[in-house]
Amino acid sequence: MKKYKNGEIWEFEQQMGSGGRQVILGLDGGTTSTVCICMPVLPFSQPLPDPLPVLARSVAGCSNHNSIGESAARETLEQVMADALSNSGSNRSNVGAVCLAVSGVNHPTDQQRILNWLRDIFPSHVRLYVQNDAVAALASGTMGKLHGCVLIAGTGTIAYGFTEDGREARAAGAGPILGDWGSGYGIAAQALTAVVRAYDGRGPETMLTSSILQTLELSAPDELIGWTYLEPSWARIAALVPVVVSCAEAGDQVANNILLDSVQELALSVKAVVQRLGLGGEDGKNSFPLVMVGGVLEANRRWDIGKEVINCISKAYPGTLPIRPKVEPAVGAALLAWNFLTNETQNEVGTKR
Repeated sequence: MKKYKNGEIWEFEQQMGSGGRQVILGLDGGTTSTVCICMPVLPFSQPLPDPLPVLARSVAGCSNHNSIGESAARETLEQVMADALSNSGSNRSNVGAVCLAVSGVNHPTDQQRILNWLRDIFPSHVRLYVQNDAVAALASGTMGKLHGCVLIAGTGTIAYGFTEDGREARAAGAGPILGDWGSGYGIAAQALTAVVRAYDGRGPETMLTSSILQTLELSAPDELIGWTYLEPSWARIAALVPVVVSCAEAGDQVANNILLDSVQELALSVKAVVQRLGLGGEDGKNSFPLVMVGGVLEANRRWDIGKEVINCISKAYPGTLPIRPKVEPAVGAALLAWNFLTNETQNEVGTKR
C-alpha cells in the first residue's frame, strides 16, 4: 500500500493487528451530507439477512466536487471512510470492496479520476467501484439489484434508471444553475423569487413573504438579497421547503403553484428515463420499480409531493411500482459492492473450472 499524503487520517491503524473479518464499505456522498457504512462480507450462497448487519456508520458534510472543489471533496470522502473503519475495529487490510456513490459523478472521466485516487489509498486486493449517488439510492430500494428507476429529490434532483440487461439512462441532475427544477433548491429558490416579485409589485401578494421573513428572522423583503448571497450554499436555501409546503397547505396559491410545478418537473424526469429505456414496455403497462428518495418526497404532510409525483407518473405508466426504501442509500452502496464482489468472485471460479 502506498503511503498516502493524508496519512494522519489513518493513524488509528497503527494500533491494530493485521487480522480481522473482511468488510465492505458503502458510501453515499451528496451535496448536503456524506454517509459511509461498514458491513461484513456476507456469504455469497445465502439470502441477505434482515436486518442487514451494519458494523459502523459515519457521517460528514458535502462531498460533491462540483460544489466544494476536488481537494475538499476527497478529504471528506477519505475521512468518512477512515471513521467508519475505525469505529468498526477494522482497517484497510480488512476491506474486500468499496463502492463510492457520489453526486457529481456525471462522466466516465469523473469515475476514473476517483478510482485512481482510491487506488492510492487502498491495498491492491480491494475491489473499487465508483457510481453516481443515484445508483446507490436505486439499490437501497431494490436491495442491490440494478433494475428500474430511482427519483431523488433532496437539495438537488436526478432520475436514473437501469434495464435488466445493463442499459442505463438519466435525466436532470445537472445542478441548480442548469435547472434542477423540482428539487428542494428549486422549490425554495422559486419561493424567494416570488417574495421579491411581490415586494416589487411584479407578482401577486403571497403568504410566503411573512412566513419566510419570520423563519429567517428578517424584517423586510429587501433583506433577502443580503441573506441569499451571504453564503453560497444550495442546501441552506433548500431548507426553506417546509415553509413553502406549510403556506400551500394554508391555502396560499403562489406556494401551491410552486409545488404543482415541482411535481410536473419531477415526473417529467422519471418519464424521460422510463421512455428512453423502455421500462414500461411498448404499451407503457409493464411493471418496473420506482424508488423514491429524498426529503422533498417524504410523505409527512398533507401536501404530499411524492404522492402527487407517483399519481402523475402512473397515469402514463400504470405498471409503476413505487418503493420507499427501508435502508438508506449508503447501505445500497454497500449492497452494490457486495453484488459486484459476488459476481466477480463467481466469474473467477467459473473461469478456473
